[in-house]
Amino acid sequence: MKAIPVEQSVGTVLCHDITRIVVGESKGPAFRRGHVVTDGDIQTLLDIGKANIYVFDPKDGYVHEDDAAFRLAGAAAGKNITFTGPSEGKVTLEASIDGLLSINTDALTDMNCIKDVTFATIHNLQFVKKGRALAGTRVIPLAVPEEILFEVESLCEKSGPVIEVKPLKAARVGVVTTGSEVYTGRIKDGFGPVLKRKFAELGSTVANQVFVSDEIDMTVSAIHSFVEQGVDLIAVTGGMSVDPDDQTPSAIRATSAEVISYGAPTYPGAMFMLAYLAGIPVVGLPGCVMYHKASIFDLVVPRILAGEKLSRRDIVAFGHGGFCEGCETCRYPVCGFGKI
Repeated sequence: MKAIPVEQSVGTVLCHDITRIVVGESKGPAFRRGHVVTDGDIQTLLDIGKANIYVFDPKDGYVHEDDAAFRLAGAAAGKNITFTGPSEGKVTLEASIDGLLSINTDALTDMNCIKDVTFATIHNLQFVKKGRALAGTRVIPLAVPEEILFEVESLCEKSGPVIEVKPLKAARVGVVTTGSEVYTGRIKDGFGPVLKRKFAELGSTVANQVFVSDEIDMTVSAIHSFVEQGVDLIAVTGGMSVDPDDQTPSAIRATSAEVISYGAPTYPGAMFMLAYLAGIPVVGLPGCVMYHKASIFDLVVPRILAGEKLSRRDIVAFGHGGFCEGCETCRYPVCGFGKI
């Protein structure tokens, strides 16, 4: 910050509000802090009685907060991100497609450790819709030395994108619904309509749904049939608990699939199973998926459709944020289920 003659201030940034008083009429700011002085402002400033003003001068290597925010957003953003603003020095980053939000949290922390830099995001690894606001960034002062922005840009160049949205594959899904009560028609299936809606919201299609009894061999045959049909994902519903007559986990194992995890530290969704058979993901979905607004489905399936091959460690990591409080709006910022 320095004081310079008004006549030399074009292009500089005001460090404080400048008040104009009209006796008997008004008193208020003629220019706000952060205003970039133009040729047209000089006469007004002189009329107010300002021969000298305190400014940040870009010629001295300072960058205005608005330009700095765009530089931060541009350095951090990867694919499928758009910017809006600036508003009060902040640029907002939005999703330009429906997809999986992917944030490099280590790089994000490193960015925020740099002096005068702030960058805040929503919760990572959730499905987001086009146009949703994902993050905001700004610097703290009205102007910052450009060296700070160089440091951020160097960091992001090394780390890769700090924030991006991954597109989801439009998958063909095979659904195997187990349970003698549904297979024999004693009760109406409630899982199929729910899964058709959920997969459609993610841009995928349930290619077919087959009903099987609690016989392990029947379930195994249905799963293998979907593999032969070339579906992209297989969802097996029902019979996922530890009750003796719930045979779905045993049936998935009997297909010779590679079981990644049976059980997940998520509520609802603890009885979830993930396996891979001939490279095709097989998800064993517990009953909570049918009647809870947010469940293990919403944590796992978008990531699978984004092309991720999940490990047991990925499933275990759901423990942080995997407890759903059952809030009506699903907007808790630390909830792993995100805004569903």
